[in-house]
Amino acid sequence: MASATPYHEPRPAPPHKPLAVRAAAELLGTALFIAVVIGSGIQAGELTRDVGVQLLANSLATVFGLGILIVLLGPVSGAHFNPAITLAAWWTARRGGDGVTTREGAVYVASQIAGAIAGAVLANAMFAQPLVKWSTNDRSAGHVLLSEGVATAGLILLISGLAHSHRIRFAPVAVASYVGAGFWFTASTCFANPALTVGRAFSDTFDGIEPGSVPGFIGVQVLGTVVGLALVALFFKPAMDSGE
Repeated sequence: MASATPYHEPRPAPPHKPLAVRAAAELLGTALFIAVVIGSGIQAGELTRDVGVQLLANSLATVFGLGILIVLLGPVSGAHFNPAITLAAWWTARRGGDGVTTREGAVYVASQIAGAIAGAVLANAMFAQPLVKWSTNDRSAGHVLLSEGVATAGLILLISGLAHSHRIRFAPVAVASYVGAGFWFTASTCFANPALTVGRAFSDTFDGIEPGSVPGFIGVQVLGTVVGLALVALFFKPAMDSGE
């Protein structure tokens, strides 16, 4: 899944928020996001052996948790919680739009990865699991990687599309709903988030990913980000750029 735990408009926080404060918000938000994902997966696994019910509980908790975190921390840091979204924001800034600088992007990504690892350890601790236990959940199959690329491209298209069409106010509901749907329509369960991919390797639970599968996942997530940005340019570029 994700992520990525995203998940809203790729733009910097208001100018009066220092970078250190924004970085702290990204770290905390990513940590809480992955704690929701892993924690709800552990809880579901302890309550039922029905995989369908486990996935339903996991996806519902993720939808609600992510939506709340975006509403809460969006005004502080932009609530990226996801290096793919930060990468898209950096690219947007390079193209002359609202985004993040190279320095801000680097700090955001470092904070997101640290937060994801901390959140995974926290979730393990809350359910009396080993604080660090490498996942054995193999996710290296080709169809799973394809699903992850599709999930990431769709997420970037959604977020940037909302921003370009001036409907970013719908981001908390739209992004959380997309991630929740991704649990069901993708074979990868829609990680769509490099930081959460790293963090989920630290927990050998329902939501984990074995370390050997992590590089492939991150690779297709980066590719999916590029595809998503290309689709944004195709569908949402200003009319003057298309000669209309």
